[in-house]
Amino acid sequence: MTTNVNNPSLQKFFLYARKSTDIEDMQVQSIEGQLDELRLLAKRENLTVIKELIEKQSAKIPGRPVFNGMLESIEKGHANGILSWHPFVSIVS
Repeated sequence: MTTNVNNPSLQKFFLYARKSTDIEDMQVQSIEGQLDELRLLAKRENLTVIKELIEKQSAKIPGRPVFNGMLESIEKGHANGILSWHPFVSIVS
């Protein structure tokens, strides 16, 4: 698949919000709050969002099904990257 990295609006992104089930991994932002911020980022940067995905599982244990499914979709060319919330910065992958 050919992508135009100089024109992010031609690329497709997943929005990914996660709430940990691990008590030690304290949740700073609610899932809806994460999605709200990511939607604003996508709009501000004129990015195309193809799907919003939510996962409620600790990141400490490998095998998160929603996250792994996103990676498979990216490998198949259905999307170019993931927009995910972090307590300190929003990341465009």
